Amino acid sequence: MSESPAAGGIRNPDLLGIYVNDHLMAATGGVELVGRMLQTHRGKPFEPHLERLLGELREEKGALLSTMKALGIPVRQYKQVATWLGEKISRLKLNGRLLSRSPLSDLIEFEFISTAVLGKRAGFETLREVAEVDDRIDKELLERLIRQADQQHEWLSEARRQVAARVFGGRSEPASEVAGG
Repeated sequence: MSESPAAGGIRNPDLLGIYVNDHLMAATGGVELVGRMLQTHRGKPFEPHLERLLGELREEKGALLSTMKALGIPVRQYKQVATWLGEKISRLKLNGRLLSRSPLSDLIEFEFISTAVLGKRAGFETLREVAEVDDRIDKELLERLIRQADQQHEWLSEARRQVAARVFGGRSEPASEVAGG
């Protein structure tokens, strides 16, 4: 494991390779999950938002791949295949119903993707820090993707609350309204 700065000033480039491949793996899973969610919500109020989210996730995955290419970091294909397979297997999860889709499935999916967006945002923040020592990374792009992740999380949180209220009851107002803000 290298600890001295590599060309471009990056310390521990081998660890950065693992890190960005893990984020690429998560991006692949996110695209798969949101694609499935979109199929479930065709013709429903969430459809246009999920379509936009899917397009943004694909763009973000492309940005991550471009960053990896600029840094000379190879894509670990086995991680991509494992993620794709894992997403397909996750469809078999127990959700209270064997042969049909449970309303709980929507809630779990919205919770999962909402949380994943926060992880993705953290990854972009980390890469923005790496951009401070390596100008091969597009810092402005990362800034835009961080803002985009904030907007995604805001919408997903609203959607998650609506789904939770539909499944269990309660209010689905924005968190700021519920908190009195």
